[in-house]
Amino acid sequence: MDLLEYQGKQLFARHGLKVSQGLAVTTVEDALIAADEVGYPVVVKAQVLIGGRGKAGGVKLAANESEAREHAGNILGMDIKGHTVRTVWIEHASDIASEYYASVLLDRSAKQPLVMFSVEGGVDIEEVAERTPEKLIRHHVDALAGLSHDEGVQIARDGGADDDVVDGVADALVALYEVWLEEDATLAEINPLIVTPEREVKALDSKVSLDGNALYRHPENQSLSDKENEDPLERRAKEEGLQFVKLDGDIGILGNGAGLVMSTLDVVSHAGGAPANFLDAGGGSNAETIKQAVDLILANEAVKAVLVNIFAGITRCDEVALGLIAAFGEIKPSVPFVVRLDGTNDVEGRRLLGEAALPNVHSAKTMNEAAEMVVALAAGQSVGAVA
Repeated sequence: MDLLEYQGKQLFARHGLKVSQGLAVTTVEDALIAADEVGYPVVVKAQVLIGGRGKAGGVKLAANESEAREHAGNILGMDIKGHTVRTVWIEHASDIASEYYASVLLDRSAKQPLVMFSVEGGVDIEEVAERTPEKLIRHHVDALAGLSHDEGVQIARDGGADDDVVDGVADALVALYEVWLEEDATLAEINPLIVTPEREVKALDSKVSLDGNALYRHPENQSLSDKENEDPLERRAKEEGLQFVKLDGDIGILGNGAGLVMSTLDVVSHAGGAPANFLDAGGGSNAETIKQAVDLILANEAVKAVLVNIFAGITRCDEVALGLIAAFGEIKPSVPFVVRLDGTNDVEGRRLLGEAALPNVHSAKTMNEAAEMVVALAAGQSVGAVA
């Protein structure tokens, strides 16, 4: 779950990271009240889960009430790469002497937490890594010991931080690591981590992604998602307990098990198709779950054909068949389906589908055959093997 900038800063402050005073508002009038409270000059910042806000005009400096009114009015409702701005963050403007970069994430190849630091902040870190890789410090952390202040000092020195702010940078790194660890984040990033003329080290921006599977351990964080800009199908899937990600294609995908679904996406793409979604109905899926999954897939108007790929273990193919039959009875899909059933009770599942004689449902024996069939059907071609 990705957090908006101000939400990330709230987490930062909770763990002792220094941030500028600010308020999140949704109206122009509230923006003016917030600006008076934090004190001019202020920065009016669009809150969207996408980069490039500044270039799109979503970050503006306001020296007085007139400018704050103008900028808030222009930014609220703005479309930034498909994201509508419904909230702005009114923050007291900071004087900046230097801009650094800091982040914590999991290095999966090394199987260790990774702290990254650079004195080249304020730009895309990919540019720094490509242009001046020696200025990007990569430090692996012992997961059992955690990040010590002494390690933070060494990282700051290795990265070339000014001598008089090394301790401040170290404090920020330790706090950022604490955010990453204790909040179950997959990424905690500050760009830029600024040094003020008074030599204070502060987080001027935030980029935080939380592990959605760990939210049950953090009830205080469950309300932080950007529901207003969340895809409605993904929000619906979350409410129904389905693992669903909307994609840009036109072939709906339904499987049981994340690995199988990911393999199905690859096989469909290899066959020349474009998946419209990732949908893992999970192990032990029953007829009701399958019906909900079909309904969710077909709620996407871009879908031209659907592939149901089941390799049953705990899940039973007869339950999947009953779910499909129920879905067709209630939803009456207008797009073709390709169904591959293999594993527990697959013979019974195929028998149920055959007897139901569902319209425009095709049977496939293998994943490759199923992928080729669904790609052809999505393109308007005819195929054999009707269930």
